[in-house]
Parts: sequence; C-alpha cells; structure tokens
Amino acid sequence: MTTWTNQLYFGDNLSVLREHIADESVDLIYLDPPFNSNATYNVLFKERSGEDSAAQITAFDDTWHWTIDSERAYQEVVTDGPDKLGKLLQAMRDFLGQNDMMAYLTMMAQRLAELHRVLKPTGSIYLHCDPTASHYLKLLMDSVFGGTNFRNEIAWKRTTSHNDARRNYSSVADSLLFYSKSEQYFFQAQHVPYTQDYIDRNFKYTDEKGRRYSAENLRSPGPRPNLTYDYKGYKPHANGWTVSLQRMQRLDAEGRLHFPKSKNGRIRLKRFLEEMPGVPSGNVWDDIRPIGSQAQERLGYPTQKPEALLERIVKASSNEGDIVLDPFCGCGTAIAVAERLKRRWIGIDVTHVAISLMKHRLHDTFGAELSDYNVIGLPEDVASARALAEDSDNDGRYQFEYWALGLVDARPATGKKGADSGIDGYINFFDDNSGKAKRIIVQVKSGHVNRGIIATLKGDMDREDAAIGIFITLEEPTEPMRQEAIAAGFYEPESLPGNQFPRVQILTIEQLLNGDQPEYPRFAAPQTFRKAPRRKRQQGVQQTLDA
Repeated sequence: MTTWTNQLYFGDNLSVLREHIADESVDLIYLDPPFNSNATYNVLFKERSGEDSAAQITAFDDTWHWTIDSERAYQEVVTDGPDKLGKLLQAMRDFLGQNDMMAYLTMMAQRLAELHRVLKPTGSIYLHCDPTASHYLKLLMDSVFGGTNFRNEIAWKRTTSHNDARRNYSSVADSLLFYSKSEQYFFQAQHVPYTQDYIDRNFKYTDEKGRRYSAENLRSPGPRPNLTYDYKGYKPHANGWTVSLQRMQRLDAEGRLHFPKSKNGRIRLKRFLEEMPGVPSGNVWDDIRPIGSQAQERLGYPTQKPEALLERIVKASSNEGDIVLDPFCGCGTAIAVAERLKRRWIGIDVTHVAISLMKHRLHDTFGAELSDYNVIGLPEDVASARALAEDSDNDGRYQFEYWALGLVDARPATGKKGADSGIDGYINFFDDNSGKAKRIIVQVKSGHVNRGIIATLKGDMDREDAAIGIFITLEEPTEPMRQEAIAAGFYEPESLPGNQFPRVQILTIEQLLNGDQPEYPRFAAPQTFRKAPRRKRQQGVQQTLDA
C-alpha cells in the first residue's frame, strides 16, 4: 500500500495523459472541453481563407484552427489510433473539410482515445458539451467507448428562455454524454425532492406524530393461500396479503399500518414522506440552477459550472476513495467537489490562470482540512522558467506572465492579450478598516530590461492611482533600474505611521523562487481572486492506493 497524493497538472492534457496517467487507473472522468456556444455554425464551418476569416473565427481563441499541427494529429489518429475512430475521423473530414470544427474534433479524438485507456472497466465518463458540436462528439464517443456503452444523454437546463430567440427556440440546455467503459460500471441512482404538488397528491395522510404518509396496497398480485388471513377483523384481499402474519404484526407494532375506518376496507402500508429519498433523477436536469451573478460560489470564471451538478455526477458514478479525473479543469469545480466528497482526484489545465485559481479555491474552501496535493509541471528553477518564456509554440510568453503573476498572488489584468496598457496584473490589499482596497499594479518581463521600463511603470501607477508598483523580471535588473525604483520613495499608510514600503519594487524570478515576496501592508489576505465559500469534507475512508 502507498499513500495517495492528489495531483494538479499544468500542461497539455494529451501529454499529461500519455506520460503520467496509468492504464485503467481512473474511476470517473468529467470533462467540459472549451467550446464557444455563442459562435454560429456558419462561422465555425467557414473555410479558412486569410486574415479576415481568422479574425471572424473566435470560437477557440486561436487554439482549434486547422494548422499543420491539426494535420499531424489527424494523421496520428488515422494511422495509430483505434480503427473505428480513424475511419470515423476520415469520414468527418470528407464531410466537414479542413476548418475549425474539424480541428476541434481531431483534438477531441486524440484525447478521448487516451481517456478510454486510463478509465477502469468499472468506470464512467461524462462529456459536457453544447448542441453546436454534441452530435459530432457523440459519434466520437460511440467509436471510442462503443455504442453499447452509451448510457444517457442528459440535458441540463443552464438558463431560462431568451427574448432574442425570434426565429428559433431558445437554447437553454447543455448536454452531458454519459458512457461507461463496460457493462460492469458502478452507478448509484440519485434522487430529487418531490414537488409540493406531488406531495399533496400522494402523501394525503398524517399520523398522530404529524408525519405525512402515503397508504400503499398490501394486496398480493397472485394467489397466496399461505398469506390469506384475517387481521384485527380486517379481511384479506382475494389473493391474500403481500406479507406474512409475523411481518404484519411487526409493521403494526412499528406504527406502519394504515387501518381504514370500515372493517370492509383493506389495511395499507404507510410510506412516510420523511423516509422517502425523492424521485429518481431522470435525464432532464432542470432542478440544478446555474450560478447566478450574486451566488456565493461564483468565482468569475466564464464557464464555471455549479457544484450541485458535479455533486450529482460524482455521487452517482463513484465511491469514496475512487479517483476522479478532470482533464479540462478550468476553475476546478470537479476537483473541489471530489475533495469534499472524499474522492481522490487528478486535475489538468493548460493555463496558469486556471492553476492559480484552483489552488486558491481549494485552500479557501477547505483550509486545514485540504488533502495533500502536488502541482506538477510548473517551473521550479530559473532555467525551466526561461524555457516556459521561450516556448512560443505553446503561447509561452503569456503563460510565463500568468505563472509569474501567480508567484505573487496577482490577478491577470485582462483576458485579452496585448490590451493591458503595460499592466500585467493587479493585487488588491487592505491597510485600514475603511473597507476600501488599495491597489498594486504588476508588470512582468521575460526579455531585455532597462531603466525606461521602471519610469513607465511609475507613470502607470499615477494613472491607475496605485499605491505600489511591482516589476517582475527574468533577467537581472540594471543599476539604473534600481536607482529609478529607489527614487520613487515609500508608501506609508495613514493608519500605520512609521511603516514604510517601497513604492516601486523589483523582484527577479530567482528571488521569488527562493521565497521572497513583495512588501506591502497585510491586514487581510490579498483580494486577488474571489474567495470560494468554506466547505467541510465528508467523513470517509483512508486514501490509499495499492502499490
């Protein structure tokens, strides 16, 4: 036996799956791959024909365009992947052509093949998607997991009807494609509360303790001579009772029998409302509300799903101690729910923003109760940080910025690259009891640096009314840079006379990796990410893994 440590990976999930996740090691997979449901079919299917076209196609944010990498991935699936999947992908390419939708489906085909490999024979997978591509994704799932292992297409009502639906029906639901690895999959039915109308119609009686109950028939469906007897003057049904005399007496002693006023009536069995689990959940989930703008669990992540949605999935298709995998983690709802429900978990995401958000969410939610976890794939020294910055093929410069911002708990300034006006991130902090946050602006550079950069940062501070400016650099700062920073003087809070903090601070990546941090008043934790609500973990089993 070896102790399990939960895992949070930064990187391309295809590489992580192939290099780190063992065959048949995962019990439950939930994935919500990126896809812009607001994009129209015409835009998604438009053939790529130049810069004008590229500017219009925003569905995948420069990720799923048909490129030489798409061609390589396609050829890999066709030549080395499962035979049925390769044949299907060829047919899809004949039908769709070389466009963004085909690039997306090729990307998904590669990953679904790996997800099938890592899933246990008793495991299940839920693919969350919208109607724009769900029909194509279902074909991919059929070819990888087998049509006989399709269990449900679940419709989750994620919003209410829109007034802008003039020439079609409002699109208000997402789809979840539920497949198993085999016929031996685990499943525990989930229940939803009865409606008041259902309760009023079916639980019409109340006992002396005020408990509502329904009265169910005790008539045997077929002749049972051995169960034909009188009880307290009440005659049996024509076919007899469904219970023995001893069982009838025990139910009576427990107060579970309903006796009609007339001896000509029939005794019935009480089903107490308080003991009933509710209605078994069907494949239309309209009882789980989306995350509202003021919801406590809302973290501001654009595709965040409600915890109740993941809780139903995790409870239905896994046991305590099982391993839950989310290869497109986003803000980490699946792993947060897995943690709360005492499952082991593996999360993967390709952006440092998501990794930082997940780390904050887990610590804010569980505090000291949080299980141990490792973050894998982050730079650990200057050389690996430099490699990340130079990795232009994987959007390295921006990922370096996001990672560096995470070292100081700063929030990225904008989700739109190149539109940050020289500011890469912000930190909000409190140094008095006014309730009004002060602001720190952060700039990150991985290349050549000089004094003028610090002068520009000071101007940005004035424009943003920032108390402090932080400059993070991969390269060593020059002496003129240090002098320019010193010339900015100190920030001294009115509430903390005599406490001075440099207004401009230069920190190298090496210093940050060695544990150095910016200097500023810390009356409370920095308000960088929206705080997740505190949750308690369920009591559960020892988290161990067979060696």
